[in-house]
Amino acid sequence: MDRVKAEPVKEVILATNPTVEGDTTALYIQRILSETGVTVTRLASGLPVGGDLEYADRLTLARSFRGRTQF
Repeated sequence: MDRVKAEPVKEVILATNPTVEGDTTALYIQRILSETGVTVTRLASGLPVGGDLEYADRLTLARSFRGRTQF
């Protein structure tokens, strides 16, 4: 927080694990930084390139759908 306030930061990119703990940490950081006006983003998560859908769990598939882009 001190660094965001002291330096001309435009964006904070969060790179937490795609777990409940990582999601909670990311949400906590986003809430703290929301008062600064800094853009807060998070790295995409989902299916890896070359990944087999047969082995993907429901959460991974859900994240992949939310992060999809137009083709």
